[in-house]
Amino acid sequence: MAQAIDDSVLVRDYISGDEHALEILIRRHNQRITSFIYSKVMDRDIAEDIFQDTFIKVINTLKKGNYSEEGKFLPWVMRIAHNLIIDFFRKNKRMPKFEGSDDFNIFSVIGDEDLNAEGMIIKEQIDTDLELLIDELPEDQKEVLVMRIYRDMSFKEISENTGVSINTALGRMRYALINLRKIIQKHNIVLTDM
Repeated sequence: MAQAIDDSVLVRDYISGDEHALEILIRRHNQRITSFIYSKVMDRDIAEDIFQDTFIKVINTLKKGNYSEEGKFLPWVMRIAHNLIIDFFRKNKRMPKFEGSDDFNIFSVIGDEDLNAEGMIIKEQIDTDLELLIDELPEDQKEVLVMRIYRDMSFKEISENTGVSINTALGRMRYALINLRKIIQKHNIVLTDM
């Protein structure tokens, strides 16, 4: 079986003027990047727009010769997509609502930009476990965790939305994280590759 051409080689070829190299890169990562964007915006048209904007940014950066992440093409593109998603929500003055979503995913907000390719594979494997773990939290803690992590709400906003003091909201968040750690240990789940 022929060895697939490495991303870094394709990037170098594209920078050297081989337009076809970019087509291969887009085809190779299309599904992964599109799914990632869709899981955040939950709208096909918006996901498609952000995907196109992502690759416009990629092309501009490569053409200007500003790309220096040798061998880390996919995480770099994912970081661009992640930033464009955040820009989209800021512009539209709304954060995504994750209740009732099949894509309930704590890692969708925590540390996307820090994941390398191997880390992303591990992340995908543990998403389902984490969803079940969060469901084990007491309702008041789960509510604060969701508002803080998924909707990026401040503790002041959480306090206003839940009718409790800021200190109570902070306390619930702290206990949610402590309990999440306990639940992880109870289930003996390894959440990192360290």
